[in-house]
Amino acid sequence: MNETVRGTVEMSAAMLILGTIGWFVVLSGQPIMDVVFWRCAFGALTLLIICAALGLLRNRLSLRIIGIAALGGVAIVVNWLLLFSAFSRASISIATAVYNTQPFMLVGFGALFFAERLTLTKLTWLAIAFAGMVLIVQSGPDAGDVGTDYFTGIVMALGAAFFWAVAAIVTKKLKGTPPHLIALIQVCVGVVMLAPFANLTHLPTDPWSWAMLATLGIVHTGLMYILMYGAIQKLPTHLQGSLSFIYPVVAILVDVLAFGHRLHLSQIVGATAILIAAAGMNLGWTLWKSKPSVASPHPIK
Repeated sequence: MNETVRGTVEMSAAMLILGTIGWFVVLSGQPIMDVVFWRCAFGALTLLIICAALGLLRNRLSLRIIGIAALGGVAIVVNWLLLFSAFSRASISIATAVYNTQPFMLVGFGALFFAERLTLTKLTWLAIAFAGMVLIVQSGPDAGDVGTDYFTGIVMALGAAFFWAVAAIVTKKLKGTPPHLIALIQVCVGVVMLAPFANLTHLPTDPWSWAMLATLGIVHTGLMYILMYGAIQKLPTHLQGSLSFIYPVVAILVDVLAFGHRLHLSQIVGATAILIAAAGMNLGWTLWKSKPSVASPHPIK
């Protein structure tokens, strides 16, 4: 099996795992604060074993690197809290679709803080995604089978996308640091950050809840990171971007098949618009033919 095929299998498996995360969050039956705490706890234990096996614990990290990784960890934990909370309010399908506005958050940060140029193509993809958002919001809580607080769920999913973008920007400062080690620091931050708020005096009493929580930490965090980072090292960026859209498709299918949620037509159109726009932004799709010139070919992204 060559590197590209192996990377494709790893990335596909990682995205399939990630697409089922909402199912395990809902079936755990636990408060969201507890779910995220135990995801971090089980994830930290798993990643600690992985990092030790790979010899990464021998790496000497500066206080600066640990501090930056910890800051990213705070953003990641807030991201999980908001996204998981959105599932029960706006449904897994809608929350996941809205969450995939992440690329536009990154573009906004690039324009605001790094003076990156906003091209007409980027602005067009942003407009398409915004139109999709408007369709979803205007559908209202009575359209289709949705959650308990539709609009709040959408805002939470947008907030989750924002904090994901913050974590991505922060992680760029850690170039050269083993990604498994960064992930370990981040989930350890989550354990410390959420311990005062988690309900540790009344732990789950049934094996089912513990199985769900352990799976979120071991499979959806530890194993998923191994597969995803392994794939990133083997695949070109455009292929990584293409395969990442397995995640929202699987999440929507899980929502329909496992929970029987059906989206209204306007929600389907809105979610599709967001995912197509995100794909266009991630994969560098152009909407117009460029004029012949002596200029150098523009980059993919």
